[in-house]
Amino acid sequence: MNGLYEGLRGFFNGKNVLVLGFGREGRSTLKLLKKFDCKITVADRNDVSCPETEGIKIISGEDYLGCLNDFDVIMKAPGIALFDSVSAGVKAKITSQTDLLLRYCENRIIGITGTKGKSTTSSLTHHILVHCGKNALLIGNIGVPPLDCIDELTDDTIIVCEMSCHQLEYVQASPDIAVYLNLFEEHLDHYTGFDAYRKAKENIYKFQTAEDTLIVNKSLEPENVMSRVITASLDEEADIFVDGDKVNICGSKYDIKTKLLGRHNLYNIGIAMHIAQMCGCRDDDISAAVSTFDGLRHRLENVGVIDGVTYINDSISTCPSTAIAAVRAFAAVDTIIIGGMDRGIDYTELIDFLNASDIANVILLPDSGHKIEPELDRSKRSIYRAADLADAVGHAKKVTKKLCLLSPAAASYGFYKNFEERGDHFRKLVNE
Repeated sequence: MNGLYEGLRGFFNGKNVLVLGFGREGRSTLKLLKKFDCKITVADRNDVSCPETEGIKIISGEDYLGCLNDFDVIMKAPGIALFDSVSAGVKAKITSQTDLLLRYCENRIIGITGTKGKSTTSSLTHHILVHCGKNALLIGNIGVPPLDCIDELTDDTIIVCEMSCHQLEYVQASPDIAVYLNLFEEHLDHYTGFDAYRKAKENIYKFQTAEDTLIVNKSLEPENVMSRVITASLDEEADIFVDGDKVNICGSKYDIKTKLLGRHNLYNIGIAMHIAQMCGCRDDDISAAVSTFDGLRHRLENVGVIDGVTYINDSISTCPSTAIAAVRAFAAVDTIIIGGMDRGIDYTELIDFLNASDIANVILLPDSGHKIEPELDRSKRSIYRAADLADAVGHAKKVTKKLCLLSPAAASYGFYKNFEERGDHFRKLVNE
């Protein structure tokens, strides 16, 4: 048995354990817990009766959180928002797959967080390491519950873990290499305020030791941390920074050949390259790997050229800064589709950017798009209020001459299951 398994067995055996939330990670947790000598209960707002829960006590309904005092350990899924509704005693019982991975796994862990760019940076880092012959696993918020890796670990496995704020909220340990890319207003529907969101992100380095490394956006550089700090920046000199069309990494300039669009991706590339250097990869191999990375679906993804118009799917954009970066990645955006779930985010930056831009057509989706409509300048462009994405694509087909960009600057929830479903629907509508 590997060290992670033994650590988890010692943690769970003899405990009364609650699986709180029964989505992808909750199901993964239940499967794992069945390997140990512990009492298991599953709690979710919805009824979760299924073959997996046969013989397991289930608590469901609107009052499903009323049971939290009854357990020794609460394995919370990332999607469950507790705000300040639970006592300090209950909070002390809360853990997660991410927390236990960080506490008990002996392998080198690279944890990557940030409001935006973490999926690209995590995927690229993993791609480089594998290309360079390293035994690397990509897990976490990218779609793989962290402890699903338990049976794949060998002594030389390097773990690349994308970490969301929700996964970091209750951790009591930090990764060997922590990457903190950036911080913007996001997920405010899950937290009591921006400060609580920021503190969740900061847990990625809070528990580091002098043997660990923090790669952090220069604007977010913390004081009085024990780990070695490497700063990164898109706009100013730092240990890692974008230098024109090159990347400067600790005093050395690198020409970047990449399929990724946008200056912001040079920032992500520089960080991924330096992580690979820290893991012993050669510069020539790193550069070759960067040049073959195709990027992520739903992130500046070209989904087709129809009647001379290019359609770009940037459904992963869920806040204003990413929509702005998406527009800047292309020379000829004449139509943008924005809007989605209204989470109380401040859209002033995006409104000012759109008003100053040369974008000819702004198509607004409910709810956030409709909310900002009165603040958009109509003197230089046409504003369209769409009922839904199908209506928006219909408008775009009529008015776009060069490039239509879906970059919603809003979450998909309430309209779609996730941003992937929204992006898939956009692709389908375009190709139809």
